[in-house]
Formats: sequence, C-alpha cells, structure tokens
Amino acid sequence: MSDLNEKKLAIIGTLKEKSILKQKVFDNTLEAFSGVKEVLKGLSKDVNTNLSGLDGRVRLEYTDRSNFDAQIKIAGDILLFSMHSNIFQFDREHPAWKTPYIQKNKYNAYSGIINIYNFLADSFKYSRLDDLGYLIARIFINHEKQYFVEGKRQMGMLFTNYGSEEISKESLQVIISTAIQYALEFDLLVPPYDAVKIATVGQAETKIQHSKLITGKRLGFQFNSDDVLISNPMET
Repeated sequence: MSDLNEKKLAIIGTLKEKSILKQKVFDNTLEAFSGVKEVLKGLSKDVNTNLSGLDGRVRLEYTDRSNFDAQIKIAGDILLFSMHSNIFQFDREHPAWKTPYIQKNKYNAYSGIINIYNFLADSFKYSRLDDLGYLIARIFINHEKQYFVEGKRQMGMLFTNYGSEEISKESLQVIISTAIQYALEFDLLVPPYDAVKIATVGQAETKIQHSKLITGKRLGFQFNSDDVLISNPMET
C-alpha cells in the first residue's frame, strides 16, 4: 500500500472515530445548553411570582442572548451562561484522567463546556467595559451525556464520580440554583485605597463622571483557582 493510500485511510479513520465523536459531544452540549435556557426561564417565572409586590429591582430577568449565550439578572448581579462552540480534551494534568471512566476509554475525555460567569449588573447597564467578571463554574458534557462540574469551593460542591450520571433537567436545576446562591453571597468589596488614590484628568472626564472606575467583586484581592473542585452537584 502506498504512503498516499495509508494517509487517506488514516484520514477516513479519524473522521469515522474522533470527528464523529466530537459532533456527538457538540450535539449533547447544545441540547444541555437548551436545557439551561429552559431552567433559567422557568426559575425566573417561579421566583418572580413569589416576589410580587416587592421592589421591582430585585426581580429576576432572563435574557436569551444568542444560540450560545444566555443570562439571568438577579438584583445587582448577572450570571452569564456561555457555551463554547468547540470541543476540548482535558490536559494530561487534569484529575479527570484519574477517573476509571476515562481510563477505560480515552474518548470519554472529549467534552463540551458551558461556562458560568458572574458580573455586576451595573457593568452592563453603564457599559463599563473595563469591569471584571469571574468564572464561578463550568459544566463538562461528553458523547455519552456524562457530566461533571468544576466550581469554586464556596459553591459547596463535592468531588464527582464521573461517568455515573447523565446530565438532566434536575441536575441543571441544582447547578443553576447553586450558582445563583453563590453569586448572591459573593459580595463586592471596597477596593484598596492605594489602588484608586490617583486619577488622571482623562479618567476624571471619561470615567469618574460616568461611574466607570474598574469594578469587580473582590476587586484588589486575589481570586485564584486553588480552591476549584470538580463535582456532581446531585451528590450534595
């Protein structure tokens, strides 16, 4: 067999295995993201019913931004849910490789990702483009609809038994509710004095007048990934 034929067969083999698998992962992730949108929409309706008669500024506001983005405003916070359009494999240092599920089949390590970011609502309202948002969790979903969540320790998640449960409406409800509760408890802190004690004339004209000093939760303090856990929130 010629080298050219061997290369053609290798291409065909890759398309049959890896490429088709990645398409399946994408379809499963997109289906899960559609579920995220439905949960957000339903949660907004349910919560707002119980907030009837209260200050309208604390009501939940759901927005479907695009095929891959959705957000929910909760009082002064926004949670942005963003699905990445590409498929990823875990790096070799990721603890997911130590799970029996992936050790049994390396293709189980290919996943789609749904990221959950926490922003201040005023950052969008006043177009403060320099303001900061934080990744508080991300959901991984593979070709068998198996999933796990990486999130900040404060979200109260436990280590997962990856490969034991498919993503479902119930698991999405737990993930989203946990993320919202975390955002509500994750407060904005006063920035260190030395970080804001000097301002240029330009900043005075273009930023201070429009409340555009860089703002973000925990501004001025480290927000590291040393307390990230992987989890299945249905086990909590």
